[in-house]
Amino acid sequence: MNHFKSLLFTLLGLLTVSNSALAAPETDWPKKPIVAIVSFPAGGSTDVFARSVAAPLSEALGQSIVVENKPGAGGMIGLGAAAKAAPDGYTIHISAMTNQSISSALFKNPPADLQKDFAPVALIGTIPHLIVVNPTVPAKNLPELIAFIKSKKGDFNYASQGNGSLSHLESTLFMQRIGATGTHIPYKGSSFALPDLIAGNTLMMFDSVTASLPHIQSGKLRPIAIAAADRSPLMPNVPTLGQDGMKQFDVENFYAVYVPKGTSPAIIAKLEREIRKILTNPDFKARMATQGIHPQFANSEKLAEITAEEANKWTKVVKSANIKVD
Repeated sequence: MNHFKSLLFTLLGLLTVSNSALAAPETDWPKKPIVAIVSFPAGGSTDVFARSVAAPLSEALGQSIVVENKPGAGGMIGLGAAAKAAPDGYTIHISAMTNQSISSALFKNPPADLQKDFAPVALIGTIPHLIVVNPTVPAKNLPELIAFIKSKKGDFNYASQGNGSLSHLESTLFMQRIGATGTHIPYKGSSFALPDLIAGNTLMMFDSVTASLPHIQSGKLRPIAIAAADRSPLMPNVPTLGQDGMKQFDVENFYAVYVPKGTSPAIIAKLEREIRKILTNPDFKARMATQGIHPQFANSEKLAEITAEEANKWTKVVKSANIKVD
């Protein structure tokens, strides 16, 4: 009997040591800098939002967060790189989720998938898109822009944030709706596309409010209409597409944080908790509002639902509109 008790205590002791050894890497995480992969270039809305969240998150975690921009292929290059990273909590993916849902539906062999290759952490918010044009374009509103585009009889260029991006899809659907054809010029993101639009090399673009706002304020770009359900508080005089005659063109452009699949639940929980604190901070929300960003928190479970809904939604849109990657 004594031998049995001795054996039992020994086994319990080993189990305790084993559990402590397994828990140690999780409880003292992070012990070194974290890499945040962003799938669009510096200066665009995804980058601005990512860096705005990364700074206070770094402070909360006590480690630096290095933002790495890996643009291209509608966000697929960055998505693939993030999916291949070790699931140790030292790589996170700050995702333009709507863009990457569309790209996954458009590309035949996407390098990764948000649902299959990642664990959801938290939704962080939305940023509306709008139509912007060069001020030399003789159109002040949507009906005038449509009339001008049709008068060009296909002889014009329009920009997008890249093949497979939300900007690309919006442009394609817009041209289908008005019965026009032009030449699509894809870029690696807003920061690459906007200089050509400002220079007059392209006629129009669906872009994020965040990226276009400084150029609108300086008079280098003219806003035509907001591609969302509501007007932007930063541009109250700019109507939505629906208000200007084009119904059912509302797009919710989601942004979220993911980690490679297999990352410890304890690490995910800690990230989720700290991100929630940041997004619900009134000062943070007010600062983001000045850039056209709408912070919006949802936990990992809800984000999993939203990710699945977005994938289903855009797969149907791509198929029904017969949209192809250029």
